[in-house]
Amino acid sequence: MSCKNVAVAGAIIMAGLFWSTGAAADPAPDLDTPERINILVTFGDDECPEAEGDEIVVCAQRPESERYRIPPELRESEEEQAGEQSWSSAVASHDEAARPGRPGSCSVVGTYGFSGCQAAIMRQWFDERRTDR
Repeated sequence: MSCKNVAVAGAIIMAGLFWSTGAAADPAPDLDTPERINILVTFGDDECPEAEGDEIVVCAQRPESERYRIPPELRESEEEQAGEQSWSSAVASHDEAARPGRPGSCSVVGTYGFSGCQAAIMRQWFDERRTDR
């Protein structure tokens, strides 16, 4: 073995020792956390269970009429449902979202962006004309 090989081998061994001692020096996780956390919703006259030992019980009460229903947080969605949009408007919105990256886009990120500026002006003019009618 040459001196160069010995130096490289020594550097590798030192790096391995350095990394292994770093992992051993990490502190152990804190074990003082509660053993169990129980979060539940009761309906009607149902009672919340009592906590046992280090257990934490969080209990919410709802009326009996809500027992078999989807929770109100999930019932009322502000998002537009897929069936509430026509195919032509969906295609138009996807087309507008993809337009900056395509040729003729009139943007600094699209290929040949400068050539699409006239097309963008014409599209805007047609859209304004369509809404004025």
